[in-house]
Amino acid sequence: MKFLSIASLLTVGTVLFLFTTANSQSIKNTTMDTQSKAPVQPQGTVTKTEQEWKEQLTPAQFRIARKHGTEAPNDNVYKEFKQQGDGSYYCVCCGSHLFDSETKFDSGSGWPSFYKPANEKNIKTTDDFSAGLKRSEVLCNTCDAHLGHVFGGEGYNTPTDLRYCINGTVLTFVGETK
Repeated sequence: MKFLSIASLLTVGTVLFLFTTANSQSIKNTTMDTQSKAPVQPQGTVTKTEQEWKEQLTPAQFRIARKHGTEAPNDNVYKEFKQQGDGSYYCVCCGSHLFDSETKFDSGSGWPSFYKPANEKNIKTTDDFSAGLKRSEVLCNTCDAHLGHVFGGEGYNTPTDLRYCINGTVLTFVGETK
């Protein structure tokens, strides 16, 4: 009986190890989309089937934007974000202009942080109880992509005292040309 218990534990442990390794590899290999010019801004709501989103997005983008996932803190996407200069951030799903580099700041959270959207009409929030507490989920108002969460009253030295904690995987960065 002890042999079965050890064998069962080894099997469960192996499965968990393989799952974790596969997930961490997909996260490590994820990068933020970068383009040389701004996408055309959508006119009206963008609606697609789940299959159409899967065809357009990478697996990580689909998991986060369409299934309300999150990326690991301090991953490659965040490292890229910290190195990006002046520019704008767009929704990877529909191209809506979401944030500008002049409102980004280092919150120390391990995720891209902004203190204000570039265009308020492109962002919406909704109550989110998925983590066992009430948070404000941030969504793209054009296509309903999950972007992250917004937190207030944390004491950051920003004009709004808000922290839009955004998954970089669902952003497309367009740098300013000089």
